[in-house]
Amino acid sequence: MMNFQQMMKQAQEMQVKIQQMQQKLGDVEVHGESGGGMIKVTMTCSGRVASISIDNSLIGSDKETLEDLVVAAVNKASEAKDERIKEETRAMMEGLGLPSDMNLPF
Repeated sequence: MMNFQQMMKQAQEMQVKIQQMQQKLGDVEVHGESGGGMIKVTMTCSGRVASISIDNSLIGSDKETLEDLVVAAVNKASEAKDERIKEETRAMMEGLGLPSDMNLPF
């Protein structure tokens, strides 16, 4: 059975690892696209949209379609961000010898 000091040490290690992971992921970029690549979005894992690229052929086209494609690309980038965070969290938890499916406060 693990004693209280060992549990506290492990909790502190986990807190440091979480902070390191959040800092690392803040700079990691993920991508989403829609319309067969005609709209591309780059987003950081902290959720900041870094860039949006719109193919010239869409400029001047149906405004509603363009807006829908931008929303779809942003949503795909957000899904990629969430998946990357899950992967990094799972790896960090396994590295600490903890269950990889343990819920963390982020």
